[in-house]
Amino acid sequence: MNIALIMAGGVGERTHQDIPKQFLNVFDKPIIIYTLEAFQSHPDVDAIMVPCLSGWEEILWAYAKQFNITKLKWIINGGATGQETARNGALALKEICTENDIIIQHDAIRPMVSLDIISDCIVKAKTYGTGLAAMRCQETIVRSIDGIKGNSSINRWEIMRVQTPQAYRYGKFLWVHEEAFSRGITDAVYTNTIMTDLGEEVFFSLGSDKNLKITTLEDLDMFKALYKTERDAWLKSV
Repeated sequence: MNIALIMAGGVGERTHQDIPKQFLNVFDKPIIIYTLEAFQSHPDVDAIMVPCLSGWEEILWAYAKQFNITKLKWIINGGATGQETARNGALALKEICTENDIIIQHDAIRPMVSLDIISDCIVKAKTYGTGLAAMRCQETIVRSIDGIKGNSSINRWEIMRVQTPQAYRYGKFLWVHEEAFSRGITDAVYTNTIMTDLGEEVFFSLGSDKNLKITTLEDLDMFKALYKTERDAWLKSV
């Protein structure tokens, strides 16, 4: 079984809006629904769980009904941090999943995720145990402590930009979050950072610059532009 865990516990402070960014409407549809539709339409996704910001659960159920998100089976409480939200999901799945089921963790605010990205994420997780959407870094990287100045460069070919979705076998996913909690690790950005902190190796899957994470109003503008853009027919696919 492949279960999508869509992370929707954040409040979206950097957009400075009155409602959480995952519930902002774009072209008369909440951002989270664009995300859920991607997993709803993927043939290999069996069910969806959403750890949700407290107070928004009934609103999300109503949106799911309105937009026919039939794979949404569970809405649970999110957490104060992304790590706590993911751990809540891991614990809630104890009575649902077997050790080798695949959990696909994804940000609710990455609405441009493609079917190909989801597919490769699942394939890599089934093959290697993990599958993290990621890309090579194209920019020059300079190490800085204060964000004002720097004095050394980092080889960009030694760096991967990790996105979501991130897929894991459930047994490992649960172990990582329980182990982190027992060790007092509480401030990890994503599950993959906990894994590497615990000495685990991770494997990469297909990523994309279009797989945008909406954290600012500028990101929202880019999402609107990307959503309305069609690739010219004469361009070759790669």
